[in-house]
Amino acid sequence: MRNVVMIMTASVDGFVATPDGMPVGAMSEPPELKRWKLDRISGGGAHLMGRKTYEGMSDYWPTSKDAYAAPMNNIPKVVFSKTLKKAEWPTSTIANGKLEDEINALKRGRGGELIVWGGAGFVQSLSRANLIDEYAIITSPLAYGGGKPMFLDLPNALELKLLATSVYGDHLLRIYRSKT
Repeated sequence: MRNVVMIMTASVDGFVATPDGMPVGAMSEPPELKRWKLDRISGGGAHLMGRKTYEGMSDYWPTSKDAYAAPMNNIPKVVFSKTLKKAEWPTSTIANGKLEDEINALKRGRGGELIVWGGAGFVQSLSRANLIDEYAIITSPLAYGGGKPMFLDLPNALELKLLATSVYGDHLLRIYRSKT
């Protein structure tokens, strides 16, 4: 069974999007952190994202020359949306059924891990339903005092086990496994 792995950057005060909606992960990152992320996502079986994230990525990655472009463009993408009618970014499909059913069907499939990109609302939905197996949280050395949090309205405490911690420049990477 494939694991669902969330890779997300947050500010030190726990926000994944700035007060004006800009993803914290869109900020610059140290080269060694970029290498870690490239290694991790290159083995992915699919990228999972909500509609807003999909729309932003599908506008950017197909023409980008960045090192992330190849794994973002070549690995299948699954966009979770009740409103999106077609997904034109190559190797994209739309999942519009019940979130738990869609995720469980993907987990039973073949291939590498399922990498969750967000946005905040999508990650919050997955966390509330306890559908994320592993959290790779990158803490950026910024504080905003507001914005969109990674976790919101959890029905119960989310119990995690710390698997690894690494420092890349002034960024901290912590990898947690869900205990449930």
